[in-house]
Amino acid sequence: MNGDSSGKKPGDSRTEGVSLFRPGQPIRREPVTLDQATGREIFAAPNLLRQSNPDRVWDSLTAVALDATALAGNGLFVNSQPEQPAASAFDILRTRLLQAMAQRGWKRIAVTSPTHGCGKSFVAANLALSLARMPGTRTVLVDLELRKPGMAALLGIKGTGPIRDLLTGDQPLESHLQRVGRNLALALNGTAVADAAELLHEPDTAAALEAMLEQLDPAVAIYDLPPALGSDDVITMLPQVDAVLLVADGTRTTAEDVRACERLFEGRVPLMGVVLNRSQDRSEDRYRYGRK
Repeated sequence: MNGDSSGKKPGDSRTEGVSLFRPGQPIRREPVTLDQATGREIFAAPNLLRQSNPDRVWDSLTAVALDATALAGNGLFVNSQPEQPAASAFDILRTRLLQAMAQRGWKRIAVTSPTHGCGKSFVAANLALSLARMPGTRTVLVDLELRKPGMAALLGIKGTGPIRDLLTGDQPLESHLQRVGRNLALALNGTAVADAAELLHEPDTAAALEAMLEQLDPAVAIYDLPPALGSDDVITMLPQVDAVLLVADGTRTTAEDVRACERLFEGRVPLMGVVLNRSQDRSEDRYRYGRK
C-alpha cells in the first residue's frame, strides 16, 4: 500500500495491533524494547502459555479453503469416500491411531520414511484430512521436511512463508498458522532450510513447538519429517515426539531399510507402526501397529 492510512499523527510512537483475545478489536500500546535474554525468558515462560484460551487462538488463525479438485489430483481426500478403498484405509488408520494414542496418552506423532519417494507426506496429509473430518478432534499438521518443503504444494496452498521465523520465536503462531475448517491447523513452510538439523536442535525450536501445543491444545499433532536414513534431522526431532509412524514403499523399500529405521528408533521413541504405501495388498494387514 502507498501512503499512511493508519491515522496516526507524526511523532506518535504508539503502535496499533489486534488483540489475540479480542478478535477484531484494535488495541494501542506503547512500544517496549526488550533485550534478547528477557525475550527468551518470556517466550519460554510456561505460566504465560497456560493463560491462552485454545478456542480463541483457533479463531485467530487465518482461515483457508482447500480445493477438492486439486487435492484429488494429488491423491488426497478432503471428504469421506466409502467407495474409495484408499480413503477408507486412511479412516481405518485414523481410528486405530487415535485409539492407540489415547491408551498411551500420546499427542505428537512423527511421520517419516526410510528414504525419499515413499509417500510419507502423502500419508501425513491424508491422515490429517481424515482426522479433520471428525468434528471433535483438533489436529495440527506441521511441515518439518525443512530441506525440501512440499506440504503446501501438496495441499494446493500458495504464498506460504518460511517456518523458520515461527520456530525461532520471531513470528507469533497466529501470524503463520492457517486453519482449515474448525479443527485442522496447518504450519507449512515455503522456504528450504539448509541448516535444518541445527535449527531443529535449537532450544527455541523445542520451545516454539511446545508453545504451539499449549496454545492450540490439539488432540493430535502430526509432524511431517524428512526420511530417517538420509540425515540426522529425524534423530534431532525424536525427543520432541511421542511416537513414529514409518511409511514404506511397497515397490522400493527393502526389509533392511525398515530394520535400519527400527534400530534408529530403538531406545529413543516408540515405533507405532509401519504403513506400506503403493501395496497391491488390499487387506488391513499391510499396517503394523502397537510397537512399544
